[in-house]
Amino acid sequence: MKKWILMLIFVLIASVLIPHQSQVNASTNLNDISANHRAYKEIMYLVDRSIVNGYDDGSFKPLKQVTRGEAAAMLGRALKLDGTKKGTHFSDVGSNNMASGYIVALVNKGIISGYSDGTFRPNNVLNRGEMAILLNRAFNFGGQNATTAAAALMQKGIAQGYPDGSFGAQEKIVRADFSIFLARSLNESFRIKSDEVSFSTTMYVNTGSDTLNLRKGPGTSYASISSLKSGTAVAVASSASGWSHIKVNGVIGYVSTSYLSTSKPSVSPNPIPVVKSNLTVIIDPGHGGKDPGATGNGFLEKNVVLNIGKHMQDYIEKTPINVKMTRETDKFVELADRAKFASRNDGDVFVSIHTNALNGSANGQETFYYASTAAVNPNVKSSRALSIYLQARMQEVWDLKNRGVKAGNYQVLRQNTVPAALVEIGFIDSTTDIQYIKDEADRKAMGKALFLGTLDYFYHYEGRTDVLPYYKTVGAAPSYKRH
Repeated sequence: MKKWILMLIFVLIASVLIPHQSQVNASTNLNDISANHRAYKEIMYLVDRSIVNGYDDGSFKPLKQVTRGEAAAMLGRALKLDGTKKGTHFSDVGSNNMASGYIVALVNKGIISGYSDGTFRPNNVLNRGEMAILLNRAFNFGGQNATTAAAALMQKGIAQGYPDGSFGAQEKIVRADFSIFLARSLNESFRIKSDEVSFSTTMYVNTGSDTLNLRKGPGTSYASISSLKSGTAVAVASSASGWSHIKVNGVIGYVSTSYLSTSKPSVSPNPIPVVKSNLTVIIDPGHGGKDPGATGNGFLEKNVVLNIGKHMQDYIEKTPINVKMTRETDKFVELADRAKFASRNDGDVFVSIHTNALNGSANGQETFYYASTAAVNPNVKSSRALSIYLQARMQEVWDLKNRGVKAGNYQVLRQNTVPAALVEIGFIDSTTDIQYIKDEADRKAMGKALFLGTLDYFYHYEGRTDVLPYYKTVGAAPSYKRH
């Protein structure tokens, strides 16, 4: 009898100490989703990627209506946004709300918004029209309102209308249908008539001497199917969030959009005249040696920025522009020496590369310039213009929060003698930003972006039309004028 009482006490204590969760990661044995369920493949696809979950009782509840808070959480996970719980400016979404981090991230990207009374109404049920607008904003499908957003989803084979020809915009959305639409948005192989997707746009792989990975899905987490050489012609069906759905030699997959161009790259050994330019770019990979810089997710800032700096250097060296680096190895360089490096090497611009960190609580990209003429560097307007063009190009290649162009009192900027900018490519301790920072292909894309941002500055701000041919080395074109 005493033994039975002790066992009962143990069970009761355990039930108190083990935290209860309303949802848990589901597995393939969800008790209310069988293999012949209409949404089985899509739900399992999302479950495998921890985008949707099941419940404690082993169910998925496919007919349960989706609230705005739940939709925000699923969209945020699908877009690999930072879901860390945090305070919001909405009166009805506290920092303990399970979707608070995703809501903040989605609001910052302009994907979702609250109401005029300062509320978000996370428990309001989402209807099909609202769902269509959210998916269009999240995946850049183009629809601006419920009508055009619904049309875009139907045109792309993501959604179907009702037999009467309507989309049913006011109908409430349930978990099964939301899973179907989200999976189809992420992976075109799930779409209606996916075998009839039109790969109608011809583009070319442009990677210089490197190859480009053709992947099974839109992201570096998907396995590589094959490697494509620079100059390979590919048929493109669509592009979204930095990835293009392509077909080449009968094989369908995804590649990074930043390595595609509309014109075939030149195979000439010297496509650009060998006469050297009178322009010199100074690249400053931050930290080094005894100074590791920021750390996070197993990475050191000094190594990441040196890698990106070398990629930027490689792109510049394909043109007649001169390039110098404050460090090319893992060595420590004093801040004062970095600032003087540009004048000693007749530099025209100075680009300092860094990663950010804030205890894992922040993410995004930002660029700094020194805004006072009282210091050594009087180049306020030109430094700001350089920062604007670099920030814009960074935003093109990595889908991260835009923290903007700002004034910053950094020695490498303040004590410089040429137009100077300090770029923070992302937060190394962010679970969102590290998805780009850790990937070599994404780091190379960042080096290319910084190269193009520098060209944009020379072309638009300095009026150097002689740099126009240099865009062709990567199959690119000037941005529009931003400063």
